[in-house]
Amino acid sequence: MDYYGERPNYRLKALIIEVVENQMEENNPPITNITYKRLTKSGYSEQEAKEKIAAVVAEHIYDIMAGGSKFNLKKYTRDLKNLK
Repeated sequence: MDYYGERPNYRLKALIIEVVENQMEENNPPITNITYKRLTKSGYSEQEAKEKIAAVVAEHIYDIMAGGSKFNLKKYTRDLKNLK
């Protein structure tokens, strides 16, 4: 159980990781590959790096769905650059 008393949704996690992998494969946007390489070079495993990027993807999906906003590449880029 997580902090909110709900079980993790492993299917959703896998789907968001798939989004990250698709971005990396298509190199679109390029910041995803840049961030992945930076994170793995700084000591994160490949899976950990993907999960960190996926957390940013999930936040952006939430913002789009909850607020009806459009995808903001500038904000996405900034958020990925801020990952540590």
